[in-house]
Amino acid sequence: MSSDFMFFIEATISGLMAGVMYSLVALGFVLIFKASGIFNFAQGVMALFAGLTLVGLMEKFGLPAWAAIILTIGVMIVLAWLIERLVLQHLVNQDPIILFMSTIGLAYVLEGVGDIMWGSDVKVLEIGIPQGAWDWLLDGYGLYIEKLEIVAAITAAILVAVLAIFFNKTRIGRALRAVADDHQAALSVGISLRTIWVIVWSVSGFVALVAGIMWGSKSGVQFSLSLIALKALPVLILGGFTSIPGAIVGGLIIGVGEKWAEIYIGSMVGGAIENWFAYMLALAFLLVRPQGLFGEKIIERV
Repeated sequence: MSSDFMFFIEATISGLMAGVMYSLVALGFVLIFKASGIFNFAQGVMALFAGLTLVGLMEKFGLPAWAAIILTIGVMIVLAWLIERLVLQHLVNQDPIILFMSTIGLAYVLEGVGDIMWGSDVKVLEIGIPQGAWDWLLDGYGLYIEKLEIVAAITAAILVAVLAIFFNKTRIGRALRAVADDHQAALSVGISLRTIWVIVWSVSGFVALVAGIMWGSKSGVQFSLSLIALKALPVLILGGFTSIPGAIVGGLIIGVGEKWAEIYIGSMVGGAIENWFAYMLALAFLLVRPQGLFGEKIIERV
């Protein structure tokens, strides 16, 4: 095979793997929006907070990785309970913009608490995830693919399968969707709004931990990690705010599209197209299919 074709294959695979990393963050957005109708602006900061907590427990208390992960999951569950107790229960049936603004405030609070608890320096996260190139592909085919990205892809696939079953096949999953449709109707049939919100924010916290582990292992746990939420927005627009598989498909499209655009179009416009291509693609989707590829089309009576 020609070197140009091999370069194209390597760039495509690299884009797919990058897209999976974006999707891990987007999944947290989808979970909370699907179950409560809240666009959680704090999801990126939750990934940062989970990563900081994990590294802090390992460094300051000398805990092994598995124990630190379990304790961090517990911290995210407690955080979900506090968010429901201190914020969400006071905002039932409020306008979506009020709920959205509350998550912006929550993002700043979590970022400040994380800074106070664990410091603001960049932290190296090592929990045993393989690093470096996959030798089999590099030696056999000349393709440079990170082992970490392969692990992230497998993890994302497992998460999507588990979450899809959870939402569609379990009683709690159906209750989550009922709450999202109508808070008062869900309460009238005996669904505990407070319990449901704690569950969905806990699950979203777990997804944030997974995203924090993958991104932290790749580039270190640092406060710029919270900005990955901005890259997840085009993923959500493409895939749909209510679709778990859509978060993965949208991430893959964004990841591959960025790489292709930078390689084949970037030289025509001065380069650095990878930084803004995703947002231009999202804008185009908003014009022709605002609900995304897998989102639910909203029809309102006027």
